[in-house]
Amino acid sequence: MTIRRIEPGKRMSQAVIHNGTVYLAGQVGTPGKPVAEQTKDVLAAVDRQLAAAGTDKSKLLQATIWLADMRDFAAMNEVWEAWIDPANPPARATGEARLAAPDLLVEIIIVAAA
Repeated sequence: MTIRRIEPGKRMSQAVIHNGTVYLAGQVGTPGKPVAEQTKDVLAAVDRQLAAAGTDKSKLLQATIWLADMRDFAAMNEVWEAWIDPANPPARATGEARLAAPDLLVEIIIVAAA
């Protein structure tokens, strides 16, 4: 059994690959930007982490999206829908949660096939 960690740190790794599955840490955007721009930042980070793991968004299995305020749902979805591979959408859930800092508006957690 091999486990590969990408950008391991003191607290967490940005990604962990095990048994053909890639688990990304929650990705956040630039604090203080509007939710659409934070979502673009998050999805760019997802793309980078997936590439480092040797995969891409066409292999997404699951996405968990946390919004600081569900009123931002439509704005986040507009960016998500422009980014997602329409032929390969993942299973997805979106909820509202208090995020790690008050000026963070969206966090996305991804599981993908390697």
